[in-house]
Amino acid sequence: MTAEIDVLVLGGAGVDTIVHVPELPVPFADSLMIRPGIVTRAGQSGDFVALAAAALGLRTHHLDLIGDDHEGDLVRALHRDHGIPLTAVPQPRGTKRAVNLVGPDGRRLSLYDATRAADTDPLPEETVRKLAAASRHAHVVITQPCAAALPLLRAAGPTISTDLHDWDGVNPYHEPFALAADLVFLSAAALPDPEPVMRSLTERGRARVVVATAGAEGAYLLADGRLSHVPAAEPPAPVVDSNGAGDAFAAAFLHGWLRGEPAERCARYGTVAGAYACTVPSTRVDGITRAELHARLAELTDDRPVSGA
Repeated sequence: MTAEIDVLVLGGAGVDTIVHVPELPVPFADSLMIRPGIVTRAGQSGDFVALAAAALGLRTHHLDLIGDDHEGDLVRALHRDHGIPLTAVPQPRGTKRAVNLVGPDGRRLSLYDATRAADTDPLPEETVRKLAAASRHAHVVITQPCAAALPLLRAAGPTISTDLHDWDGVNPYHEPFALAADLVFLSAAALPDPEPVMRSLTERGRARVVVATAGAEGAYLLADGRLSHVPAAEPPAPVVDSNGAGDAFAAAFLHGWLRGEPAERCARYGTVAGAYACTVPSTRVDGITRAELHARLAELTDDRPVSGA
């Protein structure tokens, strides 16, 4: 049967309130005048992956628990406006939300509302099976209750990816995701030396490829037992916000992965898309297109070789 969905995104639908602060950490004060203001908009990790994948021409479907509330309306409108199918399972606790403190250099601190999820939250098994059976690939966000869906995805047959974000290599919460995925993304932010953790994932789990993003330092790629370093791409405009950069990287990597391209080239796609995402103001959601991605990569290919790490 021909797949109807290129990328099924599980989890990570929600709303962020963006607060621009003079610096991070925030200086202590009774009050601070905030410019350019405080904005609430739909867009968390799963939303960003879905938007970025769709912008690259991948047939994308998003599945998550969403509340019957104002935040849920924002999430539904975001998907509707971008033409991305969304299966919204009712969430009585409400739609996921967070506050993002964004510094002048684009760095951020995200504060997540933990009251809007619980270990007992269900994704309907039949819904997961049906969507997974129609999908080439599933990208699983590390939000509840996606861990419970991993065996269903594995049985249905699509390849699986996940993003562990700033995992320290120890926290057991991340392990079900880390060990079940064929392709693992993580940030090197909490890992002074990411190589041992990356190799451990390939040894203990199913991962064929592991990518550790390192911001302005690029990314580390472990594929076929070889660790290499992929330089960062030059942003096409001033950096204003790093929020969503890792999600853009993952979506662009999947663009190449699903085309059967070498892992090194997939990682290059990721660095270009991640750099582009850093130039998009935090109050907007906007992904690089396929044409822009390929054009930008062509400009960089000759003089930015992948090196052994």
